[in-house]
Amino acid sequence: MIAACRLTGRLRATHYRRLRPALERKPRKPQAQPSVLTAEERLAVMELMNCGEYAELPPAQIWARELDAGRYYCSVSTMYRILRAKGQAGERRRHATHPAKAVPELVATAPSKVFTWDIAKAAGPAKVIWYHAYVIIDIFSGYIVGQAVE
Repeated sequence: MIAACRLTGRLRATHYRRLRPALERKPRKPQAQPSVLTAEERLAVMELMNCGEYAELPPAQIWARELDAGRYYCSVSTMYRILRAKGQAGERRRHATHPAKAVPELVATAPSKVFTWDIAKAAGPAKVIWYHAYVIIDIFSGYIVGQAVE
């Protein structure tokens, strides 16, 4: 057999594999895990995590407090999974919301009515020496109306 395979250029393993083809396998049915929570149990866990006492706590703290009280609903990772399915997996604490602040806008209708200023820092000849350039700018025209270097 070895010589015949060598002459035909066929691998010996391929020859023997094709002599006994693999058995046809049926697709497996998905198996339900025995520990999976029912819809009622998931709803009870969700209500527990959203109740007033636990609404701002992370699931790990809720799980620990309930375990200390002698109650076990599910694992911490299952609590996170339930929250993620309901779109509540983010930050659970309430944050203060502040109204949007309007950006102040300076409007000049004529020259020399509204001014602004700027300070620039420039390195001096030595490591500890700095020069400060101060300018006063007219907003209407954009011209520098005053400057100083110290």
